Amino acid sequence: MESCFSMKWICVAILVACMAQAGTSEEPGFGEPYKLEVLAPQAKHATDPETGAVLLYLTSGPLHHENLYFHERSWLQDDSVILFYARHDFNGLMGYVVETGELIRFASEDGAPLQGATARLNRPTIYAMAGKRAVEIALEIEPSKNPAQTRSTIRARQRVLCEIDHASGSLNESCDGRYLSMGVNEGSTPDTSSIFLISTNDGKLERLCGMPPGTNSVVTHVQWSITNPNLLSFANSPIRIWVVDIRDKVPWAPYEQRPGELVTHEVWWVNDLLVFCGGIHPKPLEDAHVKTLNPHTGEVRIIGEGAWWPEATAIELARCNWWHPAGSPDGHWVVADNWHGDIMLFEGLTSRPRLLTQNHRTYGGGEHPEVGWDRHGEQVIFASHKLDDGIHACVATIPETWQQEVRTFGRRIESVADSER
Repeated sequence: MESCFSMKWICVAILVACMAQAGTSEEPGFGEPYKLEVLAPQAKHATDPETGAVLLYLTSGPLHHENLYFHERSWLQDDSVILFYARHDFNGLMGYVVETGELIRFASEDGAPLQGATARLNRPTIYAMAGKRAVEIALEIEPSKNPAQTRSTIRARQRVLCEIDHASGSLNESCDGRYLSMGVNEGSTPDTSSIFLISTNDGKLERLCGMPPGTNSVVTHVQWSITNPNLLSFANSPIRIWVVDIRDKVPWAPYEQRPGELVTHEVWWVNDLLVFCGGIHPKPLEDAHVKTLNPHTGEVRIIGEGAWWPEATAIELARCNWWHPAGSPDGHWVVADNWHGDIMLFEGLTSRPRLLTQNHRTYGGGEHPEVGWDRHGEQVIFASHKLDDGIHACVATIPETWQQEVRTFGRRIESVADSER
């Protein structure tokens, strides 16, 4: 895997350049401030008894909460708020205020709940859908000195970019901040499904492409490369992974799986790599490795090993195989979950596995963890069933000793002769 990641720092430089470019455009102003509802802290802290990982449950009780989809940004740019969703009487975007532990119920200026959200790359704002409107939300937080007694005052300001009919999925931002992408499904067939781009500068809406010939589903999982501002990917079938360059607008399939082969839950990582889960044994007794895909060459490598043996049961295989992968933005880690709610880390350079935390889902039912990353490669967020008979967004922190070991053992080792020259 060393060849895949020798250019990591070049990718980081590209990402920084993209961020700088994103902040240069003149954008329309935001509206007047309006108050958001603030709830008392509910968070609970725990330590995984097997691994020692520190766990923070953002909410507690018997209600249903879940994290943003794993390829969206859950942390605001200044790390002040962590985003997640409520899926009960209030069905919409919420936030955990890191300084006070309080919870925010987000809404548009007219009170509509927010969906399809992602945090903006280069400033502490949120992109989301308020009904048919694509909006950007900025926050003004006056933190309480005693949040258990008195709530903080939190105001929002809204900028409307455009209106979109039949939007599906989440908004996703290009690494240079110029565009948001969104799937649009006007019906249930491929010929009624398209990808649209939204200019973050002026809200201009333009159709990028429709679904390729031979596909049999509508567009899903639309997402930008995190290092290349011209590439985005989307999912369809019978070929799962498609990539399109916004300059020529022609989709291509970088990996054409065989009939019955599992290819699922792709996500962009460093060096223009896509990470996905897959294997050659079909459901219901599938194997699923965590793999990297170079969309320019079609080259695939295993970074997180799964398993298969003929006598295994489905429940046994589900403990040894993976379903949702995601790579840290610094290139040091790939994380993946399984159907038992185990969260496994794989070192980005060496592919060594490290179990971070486990048993956050009961096999056979409930939300999948769908693990996403913070902005620094230090924490992951996922949905957990372990607390209070509810479903809660949980943040796990990677132990600092693991981070130090990755930095140490991920170095190139020079020979004695070389070091003495």
